[in-house]
Amino acid sequence: MDFSFQLYSARNFQPWPDVLAMLAEAGCTQVEGFGGVYEDPASFRAVMDAHGLAMPSGHFSIDALETDLDGVFAKARTLGIKTIYCPHLVEDLRPADRAGWEAFAARLEAVGAKVRAEGYGFGWHNHAFEFVALADGTVPMQVILDSAPSIEWEADIAWIIRGKGDPADWIKRYDSRITAVHVKDIAAAGECEDEDGWADVGHGTVGWTALLEQLRASGVKRLYIMEHDKPSDATRFARRSIAWLKGKGE
Repeated sequence: MDFSFQLYSARNFQPWPDVLAMLAEAGCTQVEGFGGVYEDPASFRAVMDAHGLAMPSGHFSIDALETDLDGVFAKARTLGIKTIYCPHLVEDLRPADRAGWEAFAARLEAVGAKVRAEGYGFGWHNHAFEFVALADGTVPMQVILDSAPSIEWEADIAWIIRGKGDPADWIKRYDSRITAVHVKDIAAAGECEDEDGWADVGHGTVGWTALLEQLRASGVKRLYIMEHDKPSDATRFARRSIAWLKGKGE
């Protein structure tokens, strides 16, 4: 199984050519894009090609998807992206009730139809806020998945846990919708505080061995993308995570 690397994890360790060289040397073959690498797609693609790296997936904001979709497609074509994930919704734009989340899901469904018409996959990437129940008990993530039935899901397991969700249960219920997984770990209480409590994959508290077995058992083809939101050393994170993941989920 090939594991990808979310480039957001290395945003503070520039320049990008050095990052890509490090990832290739560490044994990575795939990366996931985000806004910080889209400024010059042709040049970025050339460096990826030089290091034998592919970018099968990329994150694009809801604003870009709704106001500059042609630009999104142009970047995706140049970089070789096959599946586009919408990654976030800033706090002041998040709905406060079920009707608001249903309306947001309708927006994602509409964008998804346009993206699929161009031959790309399209899905939502979660954080923790989608798992925090509203006053009436509504869980936004369930509304998104149920009210936008055609979109895929890039499940960020560690954020599910931080949102007090049970990842095994969510995987069981929506397994076929999960086309990508963010493989991220959470440090034990009091550890890695300078890294916002995140840990290198396999070196934290998330039960990744069992979760990978569960994900693999369904036979659904999906991407597995390692991520750390605030590593103090991106090279350490990549090498330790790849070493732990090597052979997992085969």
